Amino acid sequence: MIRCLLLVVFWSALSGPSFADPQIKVLSFNIWGGGLHQGRPLEHTVAAIRATGADVIGLQEVHHLGGGCASQSCADLNPGIACRIARELDFYCHEQVAPSIHGLNAVLSRYPITGHTQSGLGVRIGIDGNEIKLFNLHLLDAPYQPYQLTGIAYAGAPFIATEEQAIAVAVAARSKTIDALERDLETAGDGAVLVTGDFNEPSFRDWTSRAAAIRRHPIAVAWPTTRRIEALGFTDTYRSVFPDEITHPGETWTVLPGVAEHHDRIDFIFARGPGLRVESAAVIGERTPQADLVMTPWPSDHRAVLATLRFGPQMQVKAER
Repeated sequence: MIRCLLLVVFWSALSGPSFADPQIKVLSFNIWGGGLHQGRPLEHTVAAIRATGADVIGLQEVHHLGGGCASQSCADLNPGIACRIARELDFYCHEQVAPSIHGLNAVLSRYPITGHTQSGLGVRIGIDGNEIKLFNLHLLDAPYQPYQLTGIAYAGAPFIATEEQAIAVAVAARSKTIDALERDLETAGDGAVLVTGDFNEPSFRDWTSRAAAIRRHPIAVAWPTTRRIEALGFTDTYRSVFPDEITHPGETWTVLPGVAEHHDRIDFIFARGPGLRVESAAVIGERTPQADLVMTPWPSDHRAVLATLRFGPQMQVKAER
């Protein structure tokens, strides 16, 4: 099981055909082994992405992990799957393979991708002479604390029982990546910023005492990564539209059947910026009620997340040079 992606977007002076209002659709999608896992045709993944109408897309698992290789050693296996998808969509493409990135990921955009950051975590996207900075990360999938807390064996990790243990293991697994993200965010300025991705860690807004009382989750946990992102001024876009974690769990992991499983929301879109309004948010997948928007055939073991965002006129600031 590989889960992926943290995506961050900075932009300014949103203009041009898609940003006249200004509005942007953002998609986070783990495409499961390059969209080819278990012999699935790539056309199913292309069709699912096209149907969302997304402007900016963070893809996870963009290489077909065949032949028994591990994710970190597959950089040269079947290169170009993400860019094949981009060509079908008439999008720009940047595949990310860097020591600072866990997993093999890609960014697709309607607008030109003009370069990447020195850290390898981000790309630059040009929109009518202005610039978006988009950071695309993969947070570690192992050890996976929901499995550790529910007695599901995974990656040889020991079982745990308390909130304190869960937080400590989560911090050890993912804090270095978020440290790097924070350093990059220091140069973001006051414009709009998005963070999307497969965190491989749930939200503190989901593992509440209410959820524990109905045994949706074994205990309440103040998961550290989402708390840290929100402390930086970000809004959890799905929870802003669907604030009740009981009626709308928003589960993105997993669509696969199985007895030994704990379903959860680990794929996110966060946003901050002047005049931010979350117009809509949706989980996209194979069936209701788990998915707000259903598409068949569904090609992945994750459900995707889509958000439509709008920002006020004060968004329009000079692009960073």
